Amino acid sequence: MSHLELHRRVGLSANSSQFTLEGETFRILGGSVHYFRVPRAYWRDRLMKMKACGINTLTTYVPWSLHQPERGVFHFQTELDLEAYINLAAEVGLWVILRPGPYICSELDLGGLPSWLLRDESMRLRTTHPGFAEAVNTFFDKLIPKVVPLQFKKGGPIIAVQLENEYGSFAMDNTYMPFIKEALQSRGINELLLTSDNHEGLKEGGVTGGTPNSPMMVMECWTGWFDAWGDLHHVLAQEDMVSAVREILRRGMSINLYMFHGGTNFGFMSGALTNPIYKPFKSPTPVNMENLPVNSGNGQSYGYTLYETIITSGGSLKSGDNVRDRALVFVDRHYIGIFKHQNLELAVPDGKKRTLSLLVENCGRVHYGKALDKQRKGLVGDILLNNSPLRDFTIYSLDMKTSFIDSLNQAPWMSLPHVPSFPGFFLGRMFTYGYPSDTFVKLPGWGKGVVFINGLNLGRHWYIGPQQTLYLPGPFLNSGVNQVGLTTST
Repeated sequence: MSHLELHRRVGLSANSSQFTLEGETFRILGGSVHYFRVPRAYWRDRLMKMKACGINTLTTYVPWSLHQPERGVFHFQTELDLEAYINLAAEVGLWVILRPGPYICSELDLGGLPSWLLRDESMRLRTTHPGFAEAVNTFFDKLIPKVVPLQFKKGGPIIAVQLENEYGSFAMDNTYMPFIKEALQSRGINELLLTSDNHEGLKEGGVTGGTPNSPMMVMECWTGWFDAWGDLHHVLAQEDMVSAVREILRRGMSINLYMFHGGTNFGFMSGALTNPIYKPFKSPTPVNMENLPVNSGNGQSYGYTLYETIITSGGSLKSGDNVRDRALVFVDRHYIGIFKHQNLELAVPDGKKRTLSLLVENCGRVHYGKALDKQRKGLVGDILLNNSPLRDFTIYSLDMKTSFIDSLNQAPWMSLPHVPSFPGFFLGRMFTYGYPSDTFVKLPGWGKGVVFINGLNLGRHWYIGPQQTLYLPGPFLNSGVNQVGLTTST
């Protein structure tokens, strides 16, 4: 198979019961590998393994939130070099189905939508709401010209492009999918367009222009499932997987294995490398993460936010369910309890003038369903002490981005003679000999927090599991000294 021929006229077609490519019958044997979940040094290895398994088509999402972490800031380099990834797929001998969203689900924070969209209090995500449509147009103006030359009819590997993702399960605006279709086609996308929905969503998630006798394809044949903290680890028995794939192929259907290789959700999937200034911000009332005046007016996407105010008495402290998602509560740095969904009231010991601190963690925005517009994080309303709202907050944005972690190198570090009673940052060093290989980080005896290696955010750790280790790719390590950073909250 050659992707270099420049005189292609008929791309992937769905006008009969079978797909055809350049007029010849073609069965899509697809597999998903997401470039943003795999170290770039391993892209070729993962794609060659896929090719060796008999897969002929790579499918990948495009995460808007990582490519545009702030308005006017775009990242298409290193791990986010989409053009290089698609060209590599062609070199390996794979066709490509591109899934550019703008919403992709993909088990990503807010389904891959940037959190700065939520600064608009009237925002209606995944609709033709002006603020959303304008943002989509701005993103597509940057993204689509990069992939247009990589389409099949222009000699590239992209044989199809998916519109949005499972919109039938959302279906809040019947003008939205035609808007996305036009947004792609007007910018030069002219390969086969397709949608992806579950059985219930098929009627609501499509666009006009389909044919009644179209070929059948399982766009997401799940090879596994994601884990939630405190839940069981999900494993799909291989005999069940083989049985399902065999039956799909027996029926002559096309298939996409979701995922062929799952990769890793490093960090908070933030992907931003800017240099914000961390000065405390003062506000008479609580301000949610997305509306904090940080990151060039784009707010805070991930991590933690510290809210502090002065109290002059003890009593009943109520969250009013305004904590998103967990808050460790301290009085003069002494831990008094935690606010979360099931725990909305704490007792504050009696005393005079003291500092009340709430360290609020964003545990991730939902990636699927109709609650996308309600995913603001931090304190989203008043905190009450003896039924009176607290006022005059000092707010610290602790977003755990690379620039923030790098700034800690200039901080004064000290050795502690005992385990601290409050959250903190911990720094250590690890020496590796020779050429570093893949390994894992395990934290027995630690509570909940985040792990950094040489300033890179590996992700969250939490003793409740089921995940007890974090994957550490060899390319993230230096030969010699490596800096290991840890945060701990509980």
